[in-house]
Amino acid sequence: MSAPIVLVPGLGLGPESYARTVEHLATPYHVVTLPGYGEPAGSREDLHPQALAVALAGKVRDRSVLVGHSASCQIVVEAAVRYPELTHALVLVAPTGDARMSSWVDRAVRWLGSAVPDSPKLIRTVTPQYVRTTLPAMARAGEAARHHDLAEVISRVKVPVLLVRGRHDLLSTAEWVERLAELSHGEARTLDTGAHMPIATNGPELAALIERAAALPSDS
Repeated sequence: MSAPIVLVPGLGLGPESYARTVEHLATPYHVVTLPGYGEPAGSREDLHPQALAVALAGKVRDRSVLVGHSASCQIVVEAAVRYPELTHALVLVAPTGDARMSSWVDRAVRWLGSAVPDSPKLIRTVTPQYVRTTLPAMARAGEAARHHDLAEVISRVKVPVLLVRGRHDLLSTAEWVERLAELSHGEARTLDTGAHMPIATNGPELAALIERAAALPSDS
């Protein structure tokens, strides 16, 4: 029997960001939004990945495949380390968290370069999600994520890890994803197409990989 699936949207995004992926999932799933990641945030809320991992755990009912996208990969990895009893496997899609890429300018240039290959239609899709989350919440959550060293944390994960990126992604590079796979004893996959939004541009392929993780034996 496959483990249930929990999907966490990327920075500023909401449940609809996974629409092109979940329509190809046969395994039960639910999408968990968090402050800065689909929800606005109060001025005093802690938006560091460590704190949001605690909030995520409070919304996970069963031992599940935790799926993160972009900056939310940092949250699900923290959750896997802190709450292994809730984590069947991890699927990290276009993971960020490379502490060596700390400059906002560098990140902005890479983000823009990664956005070009993706369909212009995505702009109409993501804009309402950003508005709902609010730019102040996104800025605070992004700043917290920028100082989080995913490479340091992922080495402590004890469950299977699958990392997926699009071929044209400049934010989540092949070198970075392969490094994370080595540290976690996981598997790195680069899709033939897509950039930083495989959840929207490569739905069938991504869903198949998530289903494969859900079907892993519980003692893997």
